[in-house]
Amino acid sequence: MKKKYPTLLMTVAGAALVAGCAASAPVPAPAPAPAPAARTEPVYQCNVDGARFAVGQPLTPQLEAAVRARSGAGIVRTLKPGEAVTMEFNGGRLNLHVDARNRVTEVGCG
Repeated sequence: MKKKYPTLLMTVAGAALVAGCAASAPVPAPAPAPAPAARTEPVYQCNVDGARFAVGQPLTPQLEAAVRARSGAGIVRTLKPGEAVTMEFNGGRLNLHVDARNRVTEVGCG
């Protein structure tokens, strides 16, 4: 008779474990985080005609600001004689070529 109690106890304990697992509801997955608001960067488009007035003038911060505004460029890059430059095209960039005396000799977009 003593052998029946451990078996009965194991059966009851097993049934309680199975019932406990079956009764629990699955945990819902957390809701995905909302995507961060996309920044809207201004779109610049260089227009070289607006910067041609600078040819022949000494490059100053004021002239650089004026050619940027009049050309619609977002970036102004100064290119000195013999200077190595990257060749990637950027439609919002104005290139100012200057001579040894820092006078603008040529303007171009890219």
